[in-house]
Amino acid sequence: MKIVVLDGFTLNPGDLSWDELKSLGDCEIYDRTPPEEVVKRAADAEIVLTNKAPVTRESILALPRLKYIGVLATGYNIVNTAAARERDILVTNVPTYGTRSVAQHTFALLLELTQHAGHHAQTVRDGRWTKSSDFCYWDFPLVELDGLTMGIVGYGRIGKAVAELAAAFGMKVLATSATPKHAPANIQFTDLATLFRQSDVISLHCPLTPQTKNLLNKERLGLMKPTAFLLNTSRGALIDEQAAPDANRDRQRAGLHRRRT
Repeated sequence: MKIVVLDGFTLNPGDLSWDELKSLGDCEIYDRTPPEEVVKRAADAEIVLTNKAPVTRESILALPRLKYIGVLATGYNIVNTAAARERDILVTNVPTYGTRSVAQHTFALLLELTQHAGHHAQTVRDGRWTKSSDFCYWDFPLVELDGLTMGIVGYGRIGKAVAELAAAFGMKVLATSATPKHAPANIQFTDLATLFRQSDVISLHCPLTPQTKNLLNKERLGLMKPTAFLLNTSRGALIDEQAAPDANRDRQRAGLHRRRT
């Protein structure tokens, strides 16, 4: 059995061992694989493991021995699952490994937007405080989260973890989900339009699919409060990149953060 890891460095930059995987068969591990090299490197593989290297329809059709594609991450939009299904190739992902980390990162972004701690720490080191006429100074409004409304788009594992943190900060929580969910009494489920209108913070936690691509278009961005924060720790393509700069400029939003993937 031949196993090919297309971009192992993302998972293991050198602090882990590949020995258990290598014990399963002939194993080739590449730190990174550009799209045009996928077929060449996986030519005889029965198993392909990838993190962000795309496995397209063309690649799947060109790999006759392929039986299994393992995505070493949560989002699996890098694999053409329809083509894999046509060839009865099993595709799996890892849905739980980063739940708490992503929730923590979401609030790291939000706290930076509301407190600007890094900026103010640097300006104190630059002597701004000692030169200030007042005991305290600030360059940006300091926003208190208690009492604000957090809108969560996608109430899966990560969305639920973010909701728990939001509640700990004293925030009200609105949520929307593609599938019905059981939630605590302090979580209110609503439709997207209501969530966008009423939320002070909107956080995206849904996968990238044909249905969610450009989920945040000009119309939905236009529903947001002028002071609202928008956080995207899912996939960049959830936001229409043509509409976002215009909406951000026209309505002078407080912040627009996303993770490129």
